[in-house]
Amino acid sequence: MSITFRTYFGKGQHLEAWLLIWFSCFDWQGHSQVNFVSTLLQVTMSEQLDLPVRQAGVIYLKNMVTQYWNEGEGTSGEALPTTIPEEDRQFIRDNIVEAIIHSPERIRVQLTTCIHHMIKHDYPGKWTAIVDKIGFYLQSDNSAGWLGILLCLYQLVKNYEYKKPDERSPLVAAMQIFMPMLKDRFIQLLQDPSSQSVLIQKQIFKILYALFQVLVHHSCTCSDVTRGVVRPGLPPEAHLEKGSEVNRVCLVETLQVDEDERPELPWWKCKKWALHILARLFERQYGSPGNISKEYTEFAELFLKGYAVSAQQVLLKVLYQYKEKHYVAPRVLQQTLNYINQGVAHALTWKNLKPHIQGIIQDVVFPLMCYTDTDEELWQEDPYEYIRMKFDVFEDFISPTTAAQTLLFTACSKRKEVLQKTMGFCYQILTDPAADPRKKDGALHMIGSLAEVLLKKKIYKDQMEFMLQNHVFPLFSSELGYMRARACWVLHYFCEVKFKIDQNLQTALELTRRCLINDNEMPVKVEAAIALQVLISNQEKAKEYITPFIRPVMQALLHIVRETENDDLTNVIQKMICEYSEEVTPIAVEMTQHLAMTFNQVIQTGPDEEGGDDKAVTAMGILNTIDTLLSVVEDHKEVSAASILCEPVLFQITQQLEGICLQVIGTVLQQHVLEFYEEILSLAHSLTCQQVSPQMWQLLPLVFEVFQQDGFDYFTDMMPLLHNYITVDTDTLLSDTKYLEMIYSMCKKVLTGDAGEDAECHAAKLLEVVILQCKGRGIDQVIGVNDVPFLQVVPLFVAAALERLTREVKTSELRTMCLQVAIAGLYYSPPLLLNTLENLRFPNNTEPITNHFITQWLNDVDCFLGLHDRKMCVLGLCALIDMEQRPQVVNQVAGQLIPAAILLFNGLKRAYACRAEHENDEDDDEDGEDEEENEELGSDEDDIDEEGQEYLEMLAKQAGEDGDDEDWEEDDAEETALEGYTTAVDDEDNPVDEYQIFKVILQNLQNRDPAWYQALTHTLDEEQGKQLQDIATLADQRRAAHESKMIEKHGGYKFTAPVVPTNFNFGGNAPGMN
Repeated sequence: MSITFRTYFGKGQHLEAWLLIWFSCFDWQGHSQVNFVSTLLQVTMSEQLDLPVRQAGVIYLKNMVTQYWNEGEGTSGEALPTTIPEEDRQFIRDNIVEAIIHSPERIRVQLTTCIHHMIKHDYPGKWTAIVDKIGFYLQSDNSAGWLGILLCLYQLVKNYEYKKPDERSPLVAAMQIFMPMLKDRFIQLLQDPSSQSVLIQKQIFKILYALFQVLVHHSCTCSDVTRGVVRPGLPPEAHLEKGSEVNRVCLVETLQVDEDERPELPWWKCKKWALHILARLFERQYGSPGNISKEYTEFAELFLKGYAVSAQQVLLKVLYQYKEKHYVAPRVLQQTLNYINQGVAHALTWKNLKPHIQGIIQDVVFPLMCYTDTDEELWQEDPYEYIRMKFDVFEDFISPTTAAQTLLFTACSKRKEVLQKTMGFCYQILTDPAADPRKKDGALHMIGSLAEVLLKKKIYKDQMEFMLQNHVFPLFSSELGYMRARACWVLHYFCEVKFKIDQNLQTALELTRRCLINDNEMPVKVEAAIALQVLISNQEKAKEYITPFIRPVMQALLHIVRETENDDLTNVIQKMICEYSEEVTPIAVEMTQHLAMTFNQVIQTGPDEEGGDDKAVTAMGILNTIDTLLSVVEDHKEVSAASILCEPVLFQITQQLEGICLQVIGTVLQQHVLEFYEEILSLAHSLTCQQVSPQMWQLLPLVFEVFQQDGFDYFTDMMPLLHNYITVDTDTLLSDTKYLEMIYSMCKKVLTGDAGEDAECHAAKLLEVVILQCKGRGIDQVIGVNDVPFLQVVPLFVAAALERLTREVKTSELRTMCLQVAIAGLYYSPPLLLNTLENLRFPNNTEPITNHFITQWLNDVDCFLGLHDRKMCVLGLCALIDMEQRPQVVNQVAGQLIPAAILLFNGLKRAYACRAEHENDEDDDEDGEDEEENEELGSDEDDIDEEGQEYLEMLAKQAGEDGDDEDWEEDDAEETALEGYTTAVDDEDNPVDEYQIFKVILQNLQNRDPAWYQALTHTLDEEQGKQLQDIATLADQRRAAHESKMIEKHGGYKFTAPVVPTNFNFGGNAPGMN
């Protein structure tokens, strides 16, 4: 093969086509042949070949390395047979660094991916030489190799980004060598303002930033070099001279390209990465000694005193540049503002910043918050893109405007006098009749951004209503769309203002409603929609005022969602539906039809098309909105007597909604649009919570088909729907065995496949639910369709669950859940379960598994958590104890049965108490009104996060303590994740009470079988005897409470708890249990 390649190198005839054909032929086996992969690297490195040929070679090389470089083990423990031969590996290790250094950019990008994977699997174990090579080329005087070698070093650092601290020692050792080299090389590069030099500087910054993410302890050097880039640590004269030369070159290059292309210039990219590091240091609070753990205190003090102020001085000059209308790249401006923002909290940096802060607010923050020419151009040319930009959270993350807004809020809330001066500045603009409307927009933008602060200050909060009345309401009549949008935006942010004059609230609502329904500008309508919803949610009287207009309001909202496909508006609709649930119910069908049409429109955009991700989020929001509508209608069916609609009308609405939703569900499932499966299955679940119609039963085969085609990934999402099929309409479930067959097939496939233990727990839970829900319904009989027998359900389910335990189980949750299926079988019919266990045989085990099951159950009894699992465990033990024909193993473990039950009852007592406490907490949960003002800092005070510091200290303390604790934990008492899948056993009105059943069984045994009773109780110590008495007392209390509840439920009286016996007489009869 190698000879063939070399022959073609010489001929150069149609090599590109030949290579592609050759590569495709060896797509599955070429990489395992000696010299194949190394020859690919030679093709990539050969300068005699055309660039397209080399690109074809490097792409194939990258695919080979990413897929086959790892020498890990296969699923059964053997080495993978298709890895790259060691001879080729060594050749690539020896040559890839040079290949990266000498290759053009298009080739280099692919090769850096290769070296990333090689370092991941080979460093430091098999490839320590990479460190020597990096060191050699970093020290070389040949600058042509610096960028390539820095790319290699960058990949080395990135490989340790997510590794644990104790796994980072190889990187620490390497960087102790490289950091001095990087610093020296960087200082040398500063003398050269060329684009190539600046690109290399930028790469050094990227390495430092990645290193900072990994190793904070090396951040001193990081900061040292960073400070050097923005202005090197030289005497002031040389410093300015150097700075002016760099800025001169940057300015000349900047002015030669269009503004849209300027951020991509290497000088601005370099500044951006320098600021990334500086801002990140402050954001992570390593520059704040009072807000970090003790191990970083020394570095924090060093940074704050040695670098923070000097860096801030440089950044103030960047802001001055912007103020003087010189170009500053948006990301550089954004990161500069972020750094300045962090400096507000520290006394040292605030002292330096304080004289400039008002100038920054007026000359930098204010212009950024005004409506701009760029905004106007986008509004006019593409208002929908304007809306998308304004509501894009990722855009906010990099926006200078958002950074300016954050700085404004921080300065006004944390430092004295800043708010007063800022409000004076804004008031001056608002009261100037000749002021530019854009400046008024900026002033209102600033005031709205400070709403949270203003509404907590006594001096301002009472004035905000009049500010709205005098300066915001008039803007709704403005001819300028952006001013009407700003008026809506301000009402949104002041939605919590306390209106003393009802007319002002009505005016705010009426103006906003009119904008929503009648305005011609879509951005205005969007802002109005959000403002109206938050006003209704926060103003008690607002809901009543809007009630007569709810139909046109909802129609307008639906229209806007369809036009803009904005996810924020689907949230608005959901909240409006919840606020006006009764008024929305009569128009629910119309709304759902509209939402379904919008959903179909949105999903026409594929995920790979422009805006596909945003549209997918919107589509999910639409499905959730339909789900909310269904829930509202179902809630009204439950209280139809108090509803404005009669029950037949509600039933008709429900049927129509179901038909619309089934069309949406069918579209998604039949087209296998995987990203919407979760929402679609949730929708189907909502349609089956109260009843399961014949049409919804027709959906089950389609769900089963989807499961078969798309594997296990969505089984846990299907679980709530499958649970409804079993528990809501058990009669139909048992009317046709194909339904049980489908459910069993899905669970069996999950338990025997590789779905993961979470999905397997859900599958076992579903089997248990069927057994418990169908107790007494004849599923222990042989049933079939068309004379084809379907095996007994209980033995089949138990076998599937217990068979899973013959393979490795990593979590106690899965082990106990599988055991619980058998316990449910025991509760269903003890003789049937024991007969099943006696007849079960698993591979490599010819003995019945009864002994194994009983032993494992008792060993794991402390692993059963929550209410349901413990209750079932107790009921299973009761069934075992009460058997007259007992297996020998039960007699052998007789002394363990009552102690196991006592352990479970102790857990149940805690679990019931925990649930009652949570219910009380929900009833008593009231939001207290926060009337406290923000506490401002003095000029010499730092903003210390005392709660955060206490939390850090607590974590550090816990890390140093032994985690073992014999006391029960609260988590042990709370419900488990699967307890939401309830059955008839869990119904509060169900007479099956584990306490009373346990007590009665023991009482009866004492008379019926004294010897067996003695075997069960003779090992109990004094403490266990007392606990047994407490269980009996609690059983009587629970019986009396249940009887009282039943009388009250049926219109009777509620009586006080009777006097219950304080000792437990096993010989007596339990009142009411005969």
